[in-house]
Amino acid sequence: MDAGQCNDSYSLAVIAMKLQEVFELDDINELPISYNISWYEQKAVAVLLALLSLGVKDIYLGPTLPAFLSENVVEVLVENFGIGGTDEVEKDVEMFMKA
Repeated sequence: MDAGQCNDSYSLAVIAMKLQEVFELDDINELPISYNISWYEQKAVAVLLALLSLGVKDIYLGPTLPAFLSENVVEVLVENFGIGGTDEVEKDVEMFMKA
């Protein structure tokens, strides 16, 4: 499901929370949804923090990681939230089709 630009991710989060409620799931991460955030603007940081505060895991960031993320911060995000990166379109499509 594509929610558009990063500032439209609110819609995706609302849909996901409603689906969690409808399917009576304990954890939003039980839904088969992938979150992909493109880092073209600083507001993507607010989107990421909002999703993390909701407990969303396995978020993919790209096409490159923000320059302000140190190795230590990336390590914490990967270990605790399953943050991943995106790559080339063909590789990404293949990866998401397997998920």
